[in-house]
Amino acid sequence: MINVGLVDDHAIVRSGLKQFLADFVDIRLVGEASNGREAIDLVRNESIDVLVMDLSMPGQSGIDALTMLRAKEPDMGILILSGYPAEHYAINLIRQGVNGYLNKECDPSEIVEAIRTISLGKRYLTPMVANLLAQQLGRKDDAPPHEHLSEREFQVFLKLAQGETASNVAEQLSLSVKTVSTYRTRLMEKMTLSSNSDLTYYALKNGLIS
Repeated sequence: MINVGLVDDHAIVRSGLKQFLADFVDIRLVGEASNGREAIDLVRNESIDVLVMDLSMPGQSGIDALTMLRAKEPDMGILILSGYPAEHYAINLIRQGVNGYLNKECDPSEIVEAIRTISLGKRYLTPMVANLLAQQLGRKDDAPPHEHLSEREFQVFLKLAQGETASNVAEQLSLSVKTVSTYRTRLMEKMTLSSNSDLTYYALKNGLIS
């Protein structure tokens, strides 16, 4: 039996997936959450083999929760099920330790296949994601600037691009304002940008925020 946790801020999405997964005798949904903070509590309280998680959620996003989830359950599988196309986030997130990335427009049967694959301790890579990884290996130097950011820099970048203040980012990520400012300086240098409005324009242009 594969114990699955489901994290999405839309109740209708959770309900639909819950109903769909109920048809498979080897999969058991053991809990739900609507944001990253609730996901951490869910993982703390339940034994989960595969966590199916959205990225964009109010409060603490899926990206924000990844580090803590990995720290609490390093062997747990994490499948990202997002509305964002794979080319926008998949490489960064796989680098950060997720086991698979699917777009919400995928065939529902692919979600089941991914859950089963990940429960065996493997990665589930769609042909598109596998191709993106192959391209990454061949062109590291000319990869998009955001793909050169560390996990924390990427988190801070997305929040600043969405208009969050340094103090808000610090509170949400449990960092000091000074540390957030340091990350901001580093990521600005890496991306050769000079202002928060530049970050927002870059993120919108590259489909990282909407």
